[in-house]
Amino acid sequence: MSLRKPAAVLPVAALALAAALSGCAPQGAKSDGAAASGATGATASCAPGALATRTAGKLTVGTDKPAYDPWFSEDKPENGKGFESAVAYAVAGKLGYPQDKVGWVVAPFGKATSPGAKDFDFDINQVSISDERKQAVDFSSGYYTVRQAVIALKGSKAAGARSIADLKGAKLGAQIGTTSLETITGTIKPSTQPAVYDSNDLAKAALKNGQVEALVVDLPTAFYITGAEVPEAQVVGQFASAAQGEQFGLVLDKGSTLTPCVSQAVDALRADGTLAALEKQWLSDAVSAPVLK
Repeated sequence: MSLRKPAAVLPVAALALAAALSGCAPQGAKSDGAAASGATGATASCAPGALATRTAGKLTVGTDKPAYDPWFSEDKPENGKGFESAVAYAVAGKLGYPQDKVGWVVAPFGKATSPGAKDFDFDINQVSISDERKQAVDFSSGYYTVRQAVIALKGSKAAGARSIADLKGAKLGAQIGTTSLETITGTIKPSTQPAVYDSNDLAKAALKNGQVEALVVDLPTAFYITGAEVPEAQVVGQFASAAQGEQFGLVLDKGSTLTPCVSQAVDALRADGTLAALEKQWLSDAVSAPVLK
């Protein structure tokens, strides 16, 4: 995971909007993105810059606060730096909204993925697409395939783990409502109940203070934490992906008419190489870690 903070992101707004949006679902049809999200009967007009957004002529994007590196930079989602900030503006550009037509709102992780009306058009916050979450919200196509990883203080027993079995006796922690916590309870299955925290900041403090032996986070975050925030910790290893791979998706209100258009935009960014380029720019130094089996 890169600790570098480049001065500029790719010129995503200049990508060809018409080509990206020509395949959006017409009235009465539902795109593959909408079907994958769990949306039922959603229709949409994907006219660039004229979507049925919360505020006419503008696109509102949600994310949590603090907004962590490497996904965002300097806790400022609006600056276009960091992988997810850059992806958000790339999607906005494909939808016909330049950077000055994009606004941001704070959307706590748990609230963004819970049932109920949203105050954003889409949310971007390392939210893994899952069947359970699809019952409450829509998802776009996946924009990033991720693995979970374990970090532990150097010299600790957990730091020497070479397998999942080696972690079963450890006191582990993760943020509430995340795939990281699901990895602990469903994959590691420790003998001690994991510690659950409202934010990664609280989890990191617990690790520093010795309240937990190790944390589970996504791999790019693991490299950032150990490289920049808790240098006394190390990446122990990562977990193998599921058959289809865990993916982060943009979160939309359940049944949103925007879901097909947003999915088409994400698909177009994948097809034209933008997602791969942004991943290389912001996440390329997240080198491989041993796979724990």
